[in-house]
Amino acid sequence: MRYVTNLPYETKEEEHVTIPMSDGVRLSAHIWRPTSSDQEPVPAVLEYIPYRKRDLTAVRDSVHHPYLAGHGYACVRVDLRGTGDSEGVLRDEYLEREQEDAEEILAWLAEQHWCDGGTGMMGISWGAFAALQVAARRPPSLKAIAIASFTDDRHADDMHYMGGALLSDNLAEAGTMFAYGTCPPDPAVVGDRWRGMWHERLENTEPWVLEWLRHQRRDEYWRHASVCEDYTSVRCPVLASSGWADGYSNAVTRLLGNLDVPRKGLIGPWSHKFPHLGEPGPAIGYLQELVRWWDHWLKGVDNGVMDGPMLLAWMQDSVPPSTSYEERPGRWVGEPHWPSPHIRPETHPLTRHTIGPALDATAAPAEGGAAMTVRSPLSVGQFAGKWASYNAPPDLPYDQREEDGGSLVFDSEPLTEPVEILGSPSVELDLTVSEPVALVAARLSDVSPDGAATRVSYGILNLTRRDSTESPEPLEPGRRYRATIPLNGVAQAFPPGHRIRLSLSTSYWPLAWPAPKPALLSVHEHSSTLTLPVRPVDEPDEVASSPFGEPEGTPPLAMTQVTPPEERWDVKRDLIDYRSELDIVKDRGTVRFEDIGLEAGRRAHERYTAVADDFTSVGGETTWTMRFRRDDWDVRVVTSTRLTCDETDFFVDATLDAYEADRRVFSRTWNETVPRDLL
Repeated sequence: MRYVTNLPYETKEEEHVTIPMSDGVRLSAHIWRPTSSDQEPVPAVLEYIPYRKRDLTAVRDSVHHPYLAGHGYACVRVDLRGTGDSEGVLRDEYLEREQEDAEEILAWLAEQHWCDGGTGMMGISWGAFAALQVAARRPPSLKAIAIASFTDDRHADDMHYMGGALLSDNLAEAGTMFAYGTCPPDPAVVGDRWRGMWHERLENTEPWVLEWLRHQRRDEYWRHASVCEDYTSVRCPVLASSGWADGYSNAVTRLLGNLDVPRKGLIGPWSHKFPHLGEPGPAIGYLQELVRWWDHWLKGVDNGVMDGPMLLAWMQDSVPPSTSYEERPGRWVGEPHWPSPHIRPETHPLTRHTIGPALDATAAPAEGGAAMTVRSPLSVGQFAGKWASYNAPPDLPYDQREEDGGSLVFDSEPLTEPVEILGSPSVELDLTVSEPVALVAARLSDVSPDGAATRVSYGILNLTRRDSTESPEPLEPGRRYRATIPLNGVAQAFPPGHRIRLSLSTSYWPLAWPAPKPALLSVHEHSSTLTLPVRPVDEPDEVASSPFGEPEGTPPLAMTQVTPPEERWDVKRDLIDYRSELDIVKDRGTVRFEDIGLEAGRRAHERYTAVADDFTSVGGETTWTMRFRRDDWDVRVVTSTRLTCDETDFFVDATLDAYEADRRVFSRTWNETVPRDLL
């Protein structure tokens, strides 16, 4: 990244500004704005997240907010209530109170003497969720949003459930928020009130995984703040981006296809990162794009930001399987609108272990056909990677050949011509199963001539939700059903000589929680199909080969690494007791923020276990340690959440311990049972 200091506007910084809410709670804001805004008001851009502006996101914030302020904007970074230096308690994600707070913040910003009355919202992940959800509420000052790595559907396309199957990220992300939501504010900001504010959080927080498990169907809990329930509610322009390696690779195209406002989409090869920090690369000059976006929609500059394709997507070239990539080779392609006239669905019947014949798009599926069967071991999925990759520790899927050993596999003939796809593949199965609750995982892979298999996309379906996630129904063993499994969106080029592989399995642990019992899946050939969104290779790319500038931002905040970080991703198998384990460590070490003299440390440890093929032996545990230290102020929060099951119930065992120095000042445990609901 290129760091720049010579910007059009001289800026000033206000590190801790309190914004009053209507219920008396005060939220903490960090504001960067042009010095001249005292006399010449500017638009305000809000980022609204729970991840601690004073320390844990301070370095990232210092790269992009001063940059945007230096281009003529008041950039405002607010901690959600109950996080960082804001008052109150954060009880769950995307609650009504959170969105009301955001509306009040925007109204407060619009009234400031340095704001011209117009506002925008931006962010990644939670910040993007917040912006999209608030846009659907139509606050009067909000003129545009720019969002990255988000969803419009909280149930079907978030870290909780996928195709009605429970994701392990439901536990992992609940553990993240259990840790962040119980950290104290900084005494240097809030003064002697810090301890009372901290204990209010400690005493009023419970593990969020409990609430998320209480809603296993798509109900009003998930419909709230899911913009897909009413796309017409969004009336402001939207710049939407994500990455193919991210868990949120689908919502960009859904917004492009369903919104009726000015909109642009951008999908790169990235994991869960801002595009200017994108990994795998290439990263792009995203902040420059934001300046153009805000200049047009907040300042009325006629700069052509809406010219060109509606969607820019990175068409990924074939690569060997790896759990991490520094760069993904490929090229940018543009689509004039979405759905694109360039994309044509090609449907291929599944015949005896083949797709095709030879990917012949004219071959029509026939009725009937012999049945092919599989009952997958729990080991299928140990090389699946994370639902949402962060590219650190290396968390992308590895070579799929070992996974394929426990799967039903269909290969095309070696390709004689290149094939490129852009969009969401899908699998339609004519099937029977042996149990009333079962899932199917479908994986699409690029198989090189030497046999190495790189996963391109995947999808999961809890078959009890095959017709409805609101009203699931148990399966009748032996009865034939038709079920469609949508796979995650992707742009992928398959070269000549390679094969396209579809793999089907009845388990995908630990990415997804298994069914109560192993199920035998029978797939009827000919009447089962794979549909690929093919983009003909002779279609024009409609975009320059390098449409973006080099990533740039302002110089990052000074920070010293006091203790080194640690990253680990270990797959273990014991062939004596047949115990398998996935062990993940994400330790940021201890860093010192030189400007405020604060040391902060974060360590997350996830462990997923199973024994042999006992589907009720699976368990997941996430443990976090958060520590903050300055002079004689030394506080630590340790949270742990363990999820296990039997055939009828989930069991949640959690602990929360808080320390001042080495003295424990708070402790609480939870031992809860949540019934399984056809899951």
